[in-house]
Amino acid sequence: MSQKPDPQILSAVVFDWAGTILDFGSCAPMGAFVRLFEQFGVAITIEQARGPMGVAKWDHIKALSLLPEVAAQWQSRHGKPITDADVDHLYEVFTPMNAAVVADFAEFIPGALQTVAACRARGLKIGSTTGYNRPIMEVVTPIARAGGYEPDNLVCAGDLAAGRPSPLMMWRTFADLGVWWPATVVKVDDTDVGILEGRNAGTWTVGVAVSGNALGLTLAEWNALSPAAQQQGRERAGAKLRAAGAHYVIDSVAELMPVLDDIAARLARGLRP
Repeated sequence: MSQKPDPQILSAVVFDWAGTILDFGSCAPMGAFVRLFEQFGVAITIEQARGPMGVAKWDHIKALSLLPEVAAQWQSRHGKPITDADVDHLYEVFTPMNAAVVADFAEFIPGALQTVAACRARGLKIGSTTGYNRPIMEVVTPIARAGGYEPDNLVCAGDLAAGRPSPLMMWRTFADLGVWWPATVVKVDDTDVGILEGRNAGTWTVGVAVSGNALGLTLAEWNALSPAAQQQGRERAGAKLRAAGAHYVIDSVAELMPVLDDIAARLARGLRP
């Protein structure tokens, strides 16, 4: 018989994928978005492409299409406003484009595997949600598994009626993991909508500022910055995640364990997110 969950003891950590566990800087989708719109005669910047990061990729493309400068270019090039049918077509083109490059950005973020192992050593379950769809994750998950990372579940954008910032992917994760006290779960993510996903599900939330989309630099680019520039970037990225409601902000998952200690202590005192 399974043990009854205790509402004052941590039960699970739910990690995002790109920018949180692997792909420092969450770089894999960025070039794909730029090339996608370029194929249709529309120029977008990497900064614009990063804006809606974390939502389902169809929603991401839709959000980009609503940018005034993008909408104006589409109107000029195609002679009509962009429609949802156009977004459907863009999404169909994007998925294999992103899947083709995602393996090139599947290196683990330093400390990620050690952190996951430490979580498991504490008896915590490991959940995962992602803004990637199933076809893209069918490329990513075998690479991650071969490298030593296999979470207890995977919920992808498109699996449910709504993705982030709704709590539906988290609720599915609760069901998959067999946990039902949201306050005993910690969501770790690098995007504002990922933090909102956790908040809307009632969990603790931890934003990863340096390794993810909020900063958007590769590990080499980050290491090349001066300490002062690193601090400026850290503060800027952290502010975005705090504005979304993150209970804690750290540089990367390598710094997660002391945060879990603090959350565990707060739970033991009867505190909730």
